[in-house]
Amino acid sequence: MKIGFIGLGIMGRPMAKNLLKGGYRDLLVCSRTRERVDELVRCGAQAACYETVGRECGVVFTMLPNSPQVKEVMLGAGGVASFMRPGSVFIDMSSIDPTASREIAAQLAQRGVGMLDAPVSGGEPKAIDGTLSFMVGGPQELFERFKPVLETMGSSVIRCGEVGAGNTAKLANQIIVACNIQALAEALTLARRAGVNPGLVLRAVRGGLAGSAVLDAKGPMMLAGDDRPGFKIDLHIKDLANALDCAHSVGAPVPMTAQVLELFQWMRQHGEGEKDHSALVHYYEFLSGGSLTDAQQD
Repeated sequence: MKIGFIGLGIMGRPMAKNLLKGGYRDLLVCSRTRERVDELVRCGAQAACYETVGRECGVVFTMLPNSPQVKEVMLGAGGVASFMRPGSVFIDMSSIDPTASREIAAQLAQRGVGMLDAPVSGGEPKAIDGTLSFMVGGPQELFERFKPVLETMGSSVIRCGEVGAGNTAKLANQIIVACNIQALAEALTLARRAGVNPGLVLRAVRGGLAGSAVLDAKGPMMLAGDDRPGFKIDLHIKDLANALDCAHSVGAPVPMTAQVLELFQWMRQHGEGEKDHSALVHYYEFLSGGSLTDAQQD
């Protein structure tokens, strides 16, 4: 079975490499950035255009920034879907609006093409080591058929319901992550301002109820002043905006989500949108003066 893979950014590039490592060597890749395609070709993939991917691949994966890009690549003029055969399958691993997932699935169904929405959580480190968490929406039969393929890129692959359910679960995930990052930044700032070493506070709380994957991954980055993007603030803004839209459409109260979105927007306005979302601590450093990094040296 030939597999198409479109989108070779921070997440997509290592995910495509893990497909190759998992034995799926008949992999056709496509990206607007030629250097990224060349990197995958050196690993054993084949470079391809949308038409070739659509005509030759039984399943096509995308890992793109947001709904408009997924719609353009799949459904736009000369898009992949126009070349796909009936019976082929589209698996979108992008984090997009659940409504958009259902709209895309409906249009593909008219062509006889199936779809799963399968967004991921775990960031670049888990994309590299193949331990992402997949939240999947779509027909049970398609899920069972392609679960082994997804398991080459992730350690957890859970079907949450029909198409759109995967991205709904991802929005819930992004709310939890964002609010945890805000709470962590706030707590470490409290420790610093109170004259207690925030590094020691982090060590003290991580083994208790406050411990979490977010704390383990993002706490050390905050302390080290390391804001290299594993997941960019700009992308988290997109996810939280989608979460607010979804919440408003179903009548779910999300006041914490609205607040942390405003803080991320502040970061973007101050030129930090391309940084890792853990850089939210800079907002608290700006308000309180000083930095967590300096506190480690006191």
